[in-house]
Parts: sequence; structure tokens; C-alpha cells
Amino acid sequence: MPGFVMRKLVIIAAVDGLILQPQRNSQRQGSIKLPYGAKPDILPCKDATSKSLRSVESYGIAGILTVGPSSYLISISSRQQVALVFSKPIYVITGVAIIPLSSQAEAEKAIIQADEDAKKASNAHNAAEVTDSDVSDEDDNHSVRTHVSRTEEDDSTIPTTPESKDEKVVEPPKTDPSEKVVEDIISRKGQYGRFAERWFSKKGWTAEKRKSQGMSASDGQQDQRLATEDAIVKPGQATADASGTLSDSTTTKSDLKTSKTDETGTSTVADTLLPKVLRTTSVLFSSQSYYFSYDIDITRRLGSDQLKTADLPLHKAVDPLFFWNRHLVSPFIAVGQHAYVLPLLQGFVGQRAFSVNTESNDPGRTIAAVTDSVSDIIELQENASGTDGFRTSDKTRDFLITLVSRRSVKRSGLRYLRRGVDDEGHTANSVETEQILSDPSWGKGNSIYSFTQFRGSIPLYFSQTPFALKPVPFLQHSSGMNHDALRKHFQSIASRYGGIQIALLVDKSGGEANIGEQYEEHVKQVNSENGINGRKLGFEWFDFHNICRGMKFANVSILMDSIGPQLDNFGYSVIMDGKVQNIQSGVLRTNCMDCLDRTNVVQSACGQRALEKQLSSVGVHVDMQNGSSTQWFNTLWADNGDAISKLYANSGAMKSDYTRTGKRGYRGVLTDATISVTRLWSGIVNDFFSQAVIDYLLGNVTDQVFEDFEANMMSSDPAISMQKLRQNAIQESEKIVIEDQTEELIGGWTVFCPHEVNTVRTFPFEEAILLLTNAALYAVRFEWSMEKVRSFERVDIRSIAGIMVGTYITSTLENSQMDEQRNYGFVVKYRPGKADVVRVNTRSMSTAIPPKPEDLATSESGDEKKGGTHDDSSALASQTTAQADLQDSSGSKQSNPRDPTSELKILSFKALPSQSSLIRASQSGEEEHVLSERELVNTICQDIRRTVDEGNERFIEEKDIISLAEARKSTGLLEQWGHSLKKLVWA
Repeated sequence: MPGFVMRKLVIIAAVDGLILQPQRNSQRQGSIKLPYGAKPDILPCKDATSKSLRSVESYGIAGILTVGPSSYLISISSRQQVALVFSKPIYVITGVAIIPLSSQAEAEKAIIQADEDAKKASNAHNAAEVTDSDVSDEDDNHSVRTHVSRTEEDDSTIPTTPESKDEKVVEPPKTDPSEKVVEDIISRKGQYGRFAERWFSKKGWTAEKRKSQGMSASDGQQDQRLATEDAIVKPGQATADASGTLSDSTTTKSDLKTSKTDETGTSTVADTLLPKVLRTTSVLFSSQSYYFSYDIDITRRLGSDQLKTADLPLHKAVDPLFFWNRHLVSPFIAVGQHAYVLPLLQGFVGQRAFSVNTESNDPGRTIAAVTDSVSDIIELQENASGTDGFRTSDKTRDFLITLVSRRSVKRSGLRYLRRGVDDEGHTANSVETEQILSDPSWGKGNSIYSFTQFRGSIPLYFSQTPFALKPVPFLQHSSGMNHDALRKHFQSIASRYGGIQIALLVDKSGGEANIGEQYEEHVKQVNSENGINGRKLGFEWFDFHNICRGMKFANVSILMDSIGPQLDNFGYSVIMDGKVQNIQSGVLRTNCMDCLDRTNVVQSACGQRALEKQLSSVGVHVDMQNGSSTQWFNTLWADNGDAISKLYANSGAMKSDYTRTGKRGYRGVLTDATISVTRLWSGIVNDFFSQAVIDYLLGNVTDQVFEDFEANMMSSDPAISMQKLRQNAIQESEKIVIEDQTEELIGGWTVFCPHEVNTVRTFPFEEAILLLTNAALYAVRFEWSMEKVRSFERVDIRSIAGIMVGTYITSTLENSQMDEQRNYGFVVKYRPGKADVVRVNTRSMSTAIPPKPEDLATSESGDEKKGGTHDDSSALASQTTAQADLQDSSGSKQSNPRDPTSELKILSFKALPSQSSLIRASQSGEEEHVLSERELVNTICQDIRRTVDEGNERFIEEKDIISLAEARKSTGLLEQWGHSLKKLVWA
């Protein structure tokens, strides 16, 4: 049994910090204090004795959330028991309290608000207070009131389930499986109105408006001053209350002192987006998708290599792949407060009890009774505890089926924002699902069966746009990179499960066919290389939509017949009396495009097949496919599919009517159409910010991710190494564009450049490659998705006349884009000669030919001038080189130096942002030093100067390329309105 974990504690708002105090009879762990501040230290302390201090009860700590200068304690305020496993309760989180660690006043407000919300919810639903006595708290005379959270999804009361036999188990309310977070956000859009009002108002909120919104007038004076400086919402204006909702309270003086500001006096992006960060965090943790147990490790499947956990803290025993709050609880782990660390699993846990008629000769009527009520199932197990629990009479036997889905923390996130594979071989929407068959007592002398399946995105680099109902998957990167990532993925799967059988469910025609074909080819290549650890990968491509056309989903049996022998070969795990009798030797890996709807149907069918085999081994013959009383099993799997779908697509699963009933009807088709539109809307409006929050909660990124989000309305993928991609692009460009083998490469960099050549500000700016040799400067336009050179311009080193470096502001929509220290670039001035060339790769996805340099407008001062475009087809040369069929549009290469009479041309470059949301560390473990934008630009310019061997001190001229004032003048009102509208919707 793992080490002790705190079951109940009281959170007290003391003068100098929050005190986390165990219940009176739980003295196995002392109290601790979290002092108020940005990153509070966790210190041992004495129990609080003052009765005047505000306090709230908690069922565990989910962690500490720190965003910029603000920190918050995430406490589990309400829970619901969903299952018993080995007589140990499993809970799902139904509500959280987000308590600020800024000051006693702010903490008290959150606690008071929690009490008020609990009372309102209790009165509205006539729910009585429930006394909860845990196993370790049997002698506790101190009554603990259950605080019911009011999440943004549902204002209903969700009572907790007591652990004591003497207390009544309260059932959770029946909810529509397709209930979605996005529906609630849309329906409650009015709560964002006041942020929008202040946003577009130069004066901010008036005193009357503040009063109507529950805000104090005194803080309004401070806000008036900040409003004149274009400030948005300060952290304290949206305080998390103890029930997981946010009360828009005032900003205290202490908050204003600690709030980071930039040079313009406005708060940082992490601060301005803090209300939405807290709101999204509350919605995520209150979505009834996080599960935990105080007593056992639910992150590992039965029969897997278990650690000897008798003396280990629970958090050290769990599987890191499914430890979802590991980053948030790291402050407690760092100081050795292991009893306060409660590991959370994201996924699904469900349980059903059923009885079989042992004398029935009809397999379709073998199942005699089914229990789907959680309270009845728990009572059944409690009554069976200590007995064989297996035989209720001579004619019937009781069984228990438990379904546990564990979602991986790797490449986690939302549907179209996390697709395919990453550099380490982790795939999006990776979920391990275990189906456990046991007797109600989990007792000795009876076998426990475990069957495990796996789902995950196609292990190739690909993407899909979120702005279409049926987007076509677009493959990315080279074949070599894809093959390496796919091999890493299957090596990881094999190390966990052994053999691998792949079931691919995508279409063999249309938009999905190409990625399916590529997947199949890579698997064949792996098998030709002696497979994974000497074992070949099984591969079955089942065209689900074609074979099951006309809603004939029963045709999935064709797939079962095909892969059945391999599944029988893998078997299932069997445990008896705590010892492993047999271990499952392989796993079925199923995927469609999303690993949701089609995957749910197939996995349910595999679960049915496994259950039939396991029951048959104990002499019970059941026909789960054609039986008249198997809807309970279908419903359990449908609930599992809906839970996984909600986590990945913010909606219930499609085709769930078939999964639940075994039949497909037109009503289900209409429901699926509604779900499709909902997924589209969620992907467009809500997913971008939610993805940034998920990455931040997992510790994959820093709070810089919110600045990136506000600037681009999206965030980058932390699992895809842009540094590696850029280095590969530089190497690929070097091989393609440098024709003369005698040229020596001096340096290569990735930079921004305008969309059109010979200009300083034409949108969109694109990331390009800059190469410097001892003979020329190469500006390379790169097709990043295909890893190919699209076009390049070669400038002879003798043609360069000078360089201008300085501030390079291209947009004034966000504070980060107006920072003159971070927006820096340079312009290379040159007089083109016959040694300078412009070439285009006709095999790239681009069909546009860059205009000739002599047809473009010129600029010596760096002012914005656009050149025209023209049909350049007459200038195309024949494909005579081996350099990716690059075509010359400026004549043959000669050795003449620049023409002193030619017009001056420019190449404009801007440094990429040096600050990244990714957590960088050197090999020594220390934070890696990254050159600032100015340092990078100066390094490049000095390298060019030394290569040109120019002794003229004025060769490098410091002058603004586009100053802040010029950028503000060129930013149109329509552009500002468009960005504000996008920000209102997305941020």
C-alpha cells in the first residue's frame, strides 16, 4: 500500500499566509503554511487556533498555479465517488477552489464566496449537508461540510459520496453526454461584456458601472489612472473563489505593487489574461474528467510491472505518463511534503455489476440482472467484502466490470491543435483503456481479468485546419523525419505492451487516403528492418466508412474476424490472490483521424469479444453481440467514448447511439451533425487559448505562452523542436543554394523578412533563411511544411554597399510588438550586378515567381515601397542543374563585380523573438543563454562586415528601419478593429 495521503484538510486564511491544516484526528502529518507572495515557500507551522480566521474544507490539493507575479492554490472542494477497486474508493473531481496567495483579504474573499455559492446551490436544489467520515477519520467528531462547486458548466449541486457504510450514497445527476464546455461559454458570454466595454473605452469603468458590477469605487480611482495608459484587467479584478468560480473583485494595493509592468506602464500579458487563465483552469478541473484515489495507484494497469510501494509516497509510485498535476504539485514534492501530494489521472473510470444465469443454455439470455447505479454497485461490493462474493445462489453468479481510461500527458491537448506525432514519438490523444472483470469482493481464490487497448493519433507529422468541417490532413516534414518519429513511437509502445497490432480506420479514398498510405508504407519499412525488437508490426487497414456504409456498423465484425487470431495470441492478464497468473503479451493500437468516433466503436467491439472470452474461461457463455440484455455494456463504453471525446474535441462522441444501443438511427445522424458543427465552433473560438493553458498547467511552457497567444491568437507546439527544424532548414538550404563548392559557409540564421522583396513592410512577414559565405549572401525563402527551398536570392559579397540596423516595428497591435528593444532588424543595401541571381524551385507548393529586382521600386532610406508583380514565365531557364530544379530569372552567373551605375536595392531582415515560452535547459541542467534580438542582429552584421572587408566606419549605420511613430501612422483603423474583434473572441 502506498504512503499516507491527506484525505481532508482545512485551508485557513491567516494574516501572513494560507495554513493547510489536517483534520483533528489526522495527526500523521503536521500543518504547513504558504506565505503570501508570487512564489510562496512551503513551511511547517503550528495548527491555527483562532476561531475568527476564515477557513474552508478541502478533499485534497491539486497544486499551486503561478502566473507572472500571482500564485493560486487549487483545492478540491467537491468530489464524487464513482467506483470501488480492491475495496478502495475512486473519486472524480466535481469542483475546485482557486484561492489567491496575494493577501489575507483576497484569500478571505475567495473563501466567503465559496460559502455563499455552496449555500445558494444547497437552497436551490434542496440538498442537505452531508457528513463525510473517511476510513482514517472514523473517530473524528468534527463535522465537515461538503462545499459544492458551481462550475461554469453547470450550476447544479453535485453532492459528494460518503465513504462510510452508515451514510447514504448520493447519485450524481444524469447529464447529457454531449454537454460541452464551449456551449456554456457561449451561453454565458455576457460575463465577458464588461471586459469588452472597458477594452474599447478610453475612460474605463465609471463609478456607477463599477458599483453595478460589484467593484469598489476606491479601486476605481486607481483603475482610472491605469485606464489612461491603455491598461486592461489587472489580476486582482478576477479572483478565483473557493468553489472554482471567479468573483471579479478589486485589485489590492499589494497586487498593484507586485504586478509586473512594461515601459509603457501597462501590465504584462500574463497579468491581463489572468482572469481567463483562472477561468479556464477552473473549467478544466471541474469538468469531471480528473480522477484520484487516496489508497491505490490507478495510473497502472493490473499485471504491469508495479513498484514496491509499501514505503513510497503515492506520487512516486504512479506512472509519470498519466500523472496530470505533477507540475502543479512540484512545490510540495520539492520540500518533502508528500502527504499533500495527490496524483490526478485524466480520463474515465466507470463500473457496472451484472449477474449471470449459470444454467442458461441460451448465450443471448445468460445475463440475468444488471446494476448500473453507482450507490448500488458500491453497496454490493461492501456487502461482498470478506466473502467469496462470487456466487449469490446456486443458479447465478455476480460479476463486476470496471473500465479505466488513462490519457497521456505527452502531446496532450485539443483536436486540431495537437495532431500526429512529436520528435520523441509521442502521439496526440494517446489513451490507454483497461477493461477489468472481477467478482464484487475482489477476494481471494477468484481470478481478476484485465484486457488493455491503446488509441493514439497516426504517428506521422501532419496537421489539419480547424476552420473546416472535414479538413484534409496535410503531411509535414521529410520522409526520414517521419520514419524516425514513427519508429520511436512503436519502440515506446512495444516497451510497455509487447507485441503490436495496428487497426487503421481511415478512408481508403478521398482526403484521408494519402496519410493512410504513408502510414502503411512506413510500417512496411519498419517490418523490412526486422520490426521493433525483432517483432513485426501487425497492420490491418479497415475502411470503416466504406465497409459500414448505410449505418451497418455491425460490419465491424469483419475486422474482428481478421484481427481476432492476433488478439487471442496476445491474450489478457489474469491475477489471482495478488499474483500474476498470465500477462497480456501485446496490444491493439486503434486509430481513425481523431481517434474518437470510429475508434470508440471498434474498441467497444474488442471489449465485448474479450469479455466473452473471459467469461467462457469460467464456464459462462455469453453472446454480447446478439444478446438481448447487453445495452448496459454498450452504455459503459459509450460513456467512456464521450469522456475521451469531450477532452479532445469539447463534445460527446459521434456514433454513440450505435455504441449505446447496437443500432444506428437517423436521430443519431442528426445528433452527429450537431456535434460536428459544435466541434467546428469550439475549434475556431475556444481551443486556441485552452491549448495554451493546458500546456502551461503541464509545465511544458512558461507564461511567455500567453504573450505569444495575444500576439498571434495561437501558441506554438512545445513538443516540436523549432530549434531542430530551423537547424535542419539551414543545412538543407546550404546543400541546395550554394552551387560553388569552393564557397565557405560562414554562418546561417533564421530571420523574418517581408513577403515582397526590396521592401521593409509587406505582409505577411515570413520566416526565411539567411546564409553568408565568403563569396555571397543568400536570402532563402523556405517551405517549412515540406522542408524544401521555395526560392532564394544570391547577392555577391562585392555588391553590398552598406547595412542599416535599428528599430524595426511592423505592428502596433500589442505591447510586445511595440517594444523597441525586442523589435530589431537590419537592411542590406546593394547594387545588383550580373553575379546576383534569383531562383525559384518549381517543385515547391508555390507557383508564384518573384518579380525581377530591376522591376521593383528602390529605397535607400528604408521607407516602405512596394514593387509590382508580372508574368515572369519568359525568363525561366531550362532545368539543367541538380539543385532541386532551381530556375534562374536574372541571367547566367558571371564573375563581374557590382555595376556602380545600377540602382540601389535592399534586403530587409528582422530578428526572430528571442523570448520563448518553451522551457530551455542546457546539458548541465542550467537555463540556456539565448542571444537577444539586438545581440543576434549585431552578430550577423559584424560577420557580413568582416566578410566584405569593409573598413569604412559608416558601412554599418544605426538608424530606425521603422520607428514606433511611423508604425503607428501606418496601422490603419480597420486593422486595429479587426485585431480587437479577434482578441474579444479568442482572448
